[in-house]
Amino acid sequence: MKKINVSLRKKVISKGRISLYLDFYPPIINIETNKYTRREFLKIYLFQKPNNQIQKIANIENLHTAELIHIRRQNEVRKHEVYSEFEKEQLEIQRISQGSFLKYFKKLADKKEGNNKSIWYSAISHFEAFLENQEICFKNVTVIFMNDYKEYLLKAKNRRDTGKTLSRNTALSYHNKLKTTLKRAYKEGKLRTDINSGIESIKEQESQRNFLTLSEAKKLFSTPCSNAIVHRISIFSTLTGIRYSDIAKLIWSEVQFIEDDGYYIRFKQKKTDGLQTMPITDEAFEILGERTNENDKVFAGLKKWDVDRVMPVWVTQAGITKHITFHCFRHTYATLQIFSGTDIFTVSKMLGHKSVKTTQIYAHIIDKNKRDAANRISLK
Repeated sequence: MKKINVSLRKKVISKGRISLYLDFYPPIINIETNKYTRREFLKIYLFQKPNNQIQKIANIENLHTAELIHIRRQNEVRKHEVYSEFEKEQLEIQRISQGSFLKYFKKLADKKEGNNKSIWYSAISHFEAFLENQEICFKNVTVIFMNDYKEYLLKAKNRRDTGKTLSRNTALSYHNKLKTTLKRAYKEGKLRTDINSGIESIKEQESQRNFLTLSEAKKLFSTPCSNAIVHRISIFSTLTGIRYSDIAKLIWSEVQFIEDDGYYIRFKQKKTDGLQTMPITDEAFEILGERTNENDKVFAGLKKWDVDRVMPVWVTQAGITKHITFHCFRHTYATLQIFSGTDIFTVSKMLGHKSVKTTQIYAHIIDKNKRDAANRISLK
């Protein structure tokens, strides 16, 4: 930081008076005008030629006052030289604590991409509604305050479906965005205490996850599809469990081959930003088609609109009455793996889940299928 010199100076003005002012070099920012300036007039005056004892005393007192202000202002602009390390740390903590937590929340959202970014902004819009469009500083972020926000989310209205409240899992998703922000802010030293650890998560509500049985999958993929790319990526997702967002951005450099081991895909998951190494079968590799340039997309020409438009018609033509979206192929992969005997921990790793708890839902689905199968046999 450049050293700032502060000098007390005098300027002769009208009516035989002298105006006292401070001269800064280099210039400093005037907090009122937000512009650089070298002068700060103190509005303290001396008599140029004092006529009596009273004026002489006034000159002495005013000059003393100006000198005290001079010293104080010099200490302020040189605080990094004058203050101890502890005092500097306390000043920095105070400065950070007065920063905007909401702006920090938005800054993290700006770094996200695609659908994930829109979910972050939806979470922020609910947080702003909870704040009633007021600002919140880091120093005002407390466990009690954030638990109040959690209760708000559980009762908040769905902005897309007037009259209905947010689903529990949507509230969970929005709440997790805030918890991620709190965790990051603590790690970066913007929060002095780990607020996130004091907040209980919203419990996930088990939702129905539609999937295809092996026979249904074979039936669907043997049914003609009006869009060849949609047909290929559907088979590929069923064979690998990869999300649409990761399939759409897959490039040839991410498709690799290891001698005596086979084909792999090494990519960064768009949803979690985690690195994933996924072994794929020869059958899955064949779906990719002819290899082109390393930075070319594997499924060139793929459009989400085509998937949304083609899927319902194709599924119906295959005679499948379940509500099947593209994400159901990921569910299909997981359930077929577990049903075939693959352990839950391996499936969790293959799906790129951060926690095996996320994968546990598929085990529950299989348990139900086993119960249904057991109940089909009766000797009564």
